[in-house]
This record gives sequence, structure tokens and C-alpha cells, in this order.
Amino acid sequence: MAIEVRPASEFADVATMVGPKRPDANVCWCLSYRIPSREHRELGGRGRGERVRELCAEDPPPGVLAYDGDEVVGWAAVHPRADTQFARNRKIPHVDDLDVWSVWCIRIRPGHRGQGVSHPLLAGAVEFARSYGAPAIEGYPLDNAGAKIEQTMAYVGTRALFERAGFTKAADTTSVLNGFPRVLMRLDLR
Repeated sequence: MAIEVRPASEFADVATMVGPKRPDANVCWCLSYRIPSREHRELGGRGRGERVRELCAEDPPPGVLAYDGDEVVGWAAVHPRADTQFARNRKIPHVDDLDVWSVWCIRIRPGHRGQGVSHPLLAGAVEFARSYGAPAIEGYPLDNAGAKIEQTMAYVGTRALFERAGFTKAADTTSVLNGFPRVLMRLDLR
């Protein structure tokens, strides 16, 4: 399988990865960390999809997509931390004053999981941030020490995934997901 990672500017492909089966369903659309809390709470159903459509038309778009040929198989949300909820998150510390980028959601389509798609997807997110001049990129994965993670909570990635991509632990956090602590992993891009 040869995975190609591209900017997430095709709304239909982003919708395939993070949208609901019913357009009026109230699901995340990967907006919970991306937009202000109040806007996130007020958006419902179709409004969420329309907001993502707007983000896909922006520069930079809201993340990257992984393709196996013409089929979209993965999504990673990646954006400047200052423009996300992580800018104000009290559980995820700021290591320094660098204008870092964050990667906070890595999703692989059913039927493509367990095939190594997350590795080139994360590498593509790093290259995307680098192409926009990011001095560093952070992730906030679970430190699960190899223990099994419930599939719905695996979206933040694991420490091992980030370590394989060259990230190192920069800080502990007070965030816990699915019973596992999250750690701040960082990769310097300078």
C-alpha cells in the first residue's frame, strides 16, 4: 500500500473521514478542539458540516488526508496551536513561546486500520506544518505503554506512534483519556 498525504481541501473527502452518516447528526466533525467552545456548542447538525466546508476552503486547510490511490483512508487534524482550543487548554501545558502547530486527531477508516496508515499520515502532518513554516509541531497522545486502547479513544494517537515519527516527550499533562495519561510530544522543525 502506497499512501499519499495531501492537504485537506476536498470537503467531500474530509466528510468521508469525520462526517456522520446522516448529515443532520450532531457529531464532532473534528471541530471540538478547532473552533471556540461557544461556537462548538451552538453549532448543530448540518451547521457543523458547513463550518468544516468553510475550513477546507481556508489557507491552511484544517488538516491532511491520506489516500490509497484515489480512496481516502485517513485524516489528521493539524493547525497552529494558537488557532485551536489548545491555546487556552489548562490541562495541556505550553512548553515555551514558540508558535507551534498541533496535531490532535488521527483517524483511519475502518477496513484500513492495522495496516500502518497512521505512520505516513503523521509524517504528512509534520511535512504540512513544516511547509507553512512551523518551528515545531506537538501532539498530545496517550501514554498507554502498549496496553489496548478503546477504538473510539485512539484518535489522539499513542506515545509510541509519535516516538516512531521522531517526536520526544516535552511535558506531562493533566489530561487523561480512557484511563491513560496524555503526554505532550514535540518535534522541532527548525
